Amino acid sequence: MQRMLMKVVTDFALDAKMRFDDNAEFRQKDLFALRDWSQENMQEVEAAKFDLNYIALDGSIGCMVNGAGLAMATMDIIKLHGGDPANFLDVGGGATVDAVREAFKIITADPKVHAILVNIFGGIMRCDVIAEGIIAAAKELNIKMPIIVRLQGTNVNEAKELIKKSELRILPKDDLDEAAMLSVHLAQIVHLAREARLDVSFEIPPEYHI
Repeated sequence: MQRMLMKVVTDFALDAKMRFDDNAEFRQKDLFALRDWSQENMQEVEAAKFDLNYIALDGSIGCMVNGAGLAMATMDIIKLHGGDPANFLDVGGGATVDAVREAFKIITADPKVHAILVNIFGGIMRCDVIAEGIIAAAKELNIKMPIIVRLQGTNVNEAKELIKKSELRILPKDDLDEAAMLSVHLAQIVHLAREARLDVSFEIPPEYHI
């Protein structure tokens, strides 16, 4: 008669990473309540409160875009012109003025940011709502760094008129390539000025908006 020896093996996981679909939160409240916010980037936590998809990066050009695909393309074209994006920020298709204002608070909280590039294609999203949010944020936060804005789509003419009347440091560009190139160059100027401990003031002549 043969004897069979059975060995019990116990495996231990020293680390694990799990991803949860935010859309399932309404039916998995107990599970989502276990989330440890202290382990996350505070800017990303604030962004989540306004349904903003934000990921911090190491560059100097803050980005605000609607749509993940357009956000990736915007980051790529910044890299193409020799710049580095400071973040991935997708405001989605239903952003409000308050959400846009909060997006700017999050972007400008990063001390590495020297310029901001906004790239919006308005389908469901209205460009004038984005413009109102940008103007409100620029005034409330007293943003001194250059803001380059490329808006296309729904109510774009109304948005451009709002920006023109604001008389703020907001530079409109219709072409994405030109907008990205300008953001890279201006970010470099601000970076050099900060290194030299100089204050750079950007003034936009009235004819720039024509």
